[in-house]
Amino acid sequence: MRQTVFHIRLRDFELQAERRLDASLQTRPVAIISSHHQNGTVVSVSKEAEEEGLRKGMKVSLVRRMNHGARLLPYNRPLYGRLNHYVHSIVQKFTPTVEPAGYGQFYMDMSGMDHVYKSHEQAGSKISDRVQDQIGLSSFLGISQNKLVSRIATSVVPEKIHRVASGNEPKFLSPLQPPVIPTVHQPPVKKMITFLILNKVRQIQSIVDSADDARRLFGIYAFQLTQEVRGQDFSVVRSPAAKDRILKQAVLHEDTNDEEKIWIEIKRLSEQAAFALRQRSQTAKKVRMEIHYTDGFKHEMSGIFTENDDDAVLAESWRIFQKANTRRNRIRAILLDVSDLIHAAKQMELFEKDTESERMSAAVDILRNKYKNISFTKTFNLSPKLGEK
Repeated sequence: MRQTVFHIRLRDFELQAERRLDASLQTRPVAIISSHHQNGTVVSVSKEAEEEGLRKGMKVSLVRRMNHGARLLPYNRPLYGRLNHYVHSIVQKFTPTVEPAGYGQFYMDMSGMDHVYKSHEQAGSKISDRVQDQIGLSSFLGISQNKLVSRIATSVVPEKIHRVASGNEPKFLSPLQPPVIPTVHQPPVKKMITFLILNKVRQIQSIVDSADDARRLFGIYAFQLTQEVRGQDFSVVRSPAAKDRILKQAVLHEDTNDEEKIWIEIKRLSEQAAFALRQRSQTAKKVRMEIHYTDGFKHEMSGIFTENDDDAVLAESWRIFQKANTRRNRIRAILLDVSDLIHAAKQMELFEKDTESERMSAAVDILRNKYKNISFTKTFNLSPKLGEK
């Protein structure tokens, strides 16, 4: 059976969310910023704000110096997260296989659904109408046989619903600009395309028709680039497996790069993650630490939890943080993503050999289970210096 993939995109999702919450913003120039700090950046702008000269990526300090009447709104992650969850629950009613792709974006595997709906366009119309009726947000929907082309369709086509028929993918992509192709953003590829002054995807298509030319110009990226400019993508839509992931996040009350404050937050996150792992009798083959800075940028690094006691998890979390924190900017939020969970096998010993840390973790777990609404944090660990590796 040929795969059919829908990509639904709620363009300017954050802006739509703010206007849904406050109707007075509907016709006002609005800019959503990463932070009110002068190093913050503009994340999203309304058409009215664009007419006043505001653009995405502008520094907040520059925006404030400009003579404008735009309303500056801080990035409201809890609001966007709740609305995104509502949209997810709506689209899941049309197919069981839905893959979130960021705020306001979802892939939907609609393979075989042509027996349920008269056409894919009719199904797309029903989905868009349901989102509009129940949440009040407008959406764009792309339909093709793969995720890549469907996603590109929702980003460039002005129509609410656009279908790219099987076999027409190269023709659809040819008049578009190169940045719509993911591999074009790889520095060596981007540099070569700029040097050759390739302004349309069709120009790249003509080059990759010769495999030798593609390899000479784009090196290790030639094969992937060739597939993408031809509209080929063999990845499948996958529903997130929430039970196989532990997510812990800390949003700081005030953006900071103070060592002690950051240590306290990482300690709290790591102990929460360690407790969750012990409840499952698991460790993690992959741990990802994501740092969000005050200017809107983020950086991440990965590691592994070989043990699940508090001290071992904290030590690894702090090590990952030190590797990930490569910038001097203040930090706004820290995300700890624990995945690839495996069973923590423990050999039973004739004589007690548990470490002091393991015994302390077990004792604190008893209190956590008994008093679930109270936070328990061990206090005998001292913060290491940020410079220590």
